Amino acid sequence: MNFGVIVAAGKSERVGPDVDKAFLSLGTKPVLAYSLLAFERCPDIDGIVLVVQKNRVDAARAMAQMYGCSKVKRVIAGGSKRQISVGIGLDHVADDTSIVSVHDGARPCVTHDLISETIKSAKRYGSGVAAVKITDTVKEVNRGMVISKTIDRTKLWAVQTPQSFKIELLRKAFEFINKKKITITDEASAVEFVSNEVRLVPAPVSNIKITVADDLVLAASLLKL
Repeated sequence: MNFGVIVAAGKSERVGPDVDKAFLSLGTKPVLAYSLLAFERCPDIDGIVLVVQKNRVDAARAMAQMYGCSKVKRVIAGGSKRQISVGIGLDHVADDTSIVSVHDGARPCVTHDLISETIKSAKRYGSGVAAVKITDTVKEVNRGMVISKTIDRTKLWAVQTPQSFKIELLRKAFEFINKKKITITDEASAVEFVSNEVRLVPAPVSNIKITVADDLVLAASLLKL
């Protein structure tokens, strides 16, 4: 069985103070609804755990019902950090889950095809992490606005979500970082501590994350709303 864990428990200071970007309007639906529907329509997903802010649990449960998301098995409150929310989500997937696919609810342009590709990679290699090859020239800046050096972009990828893993591998990784009290910003970073091979899956550049207000306009255009 394959489970999706969609995390939407954080706040975004860059969009606005105390703004819950997952519940901002994007066209006729909240931002979170688009990710939720992509996982619902993915044939390789059997169940979904939705992790939101404590005061949004009832609203998220109502959203799932409104859009007919029958694969949503649990709607639960997350923690103060992403890794805490993901850990809570892992604790609530079905007992017979073999692959878990973690996704940021603020990436509304995800497709069910991309979800499936990451799961396919996870089944074969243990991991499948959505990523886009960096094409811009990248500069390193140590202080102010002065360039220190140019980074070789040929080896650089921007990592996104969904990030899919064999569940025993992801649990092992989370046990390690929790024991060592390591803070990570994505699941691949955790898995890198316990595995020498974390596999990337090429993603379309349209798989953007809502980070600033202008991203809502871009997402609406990409989704043709």
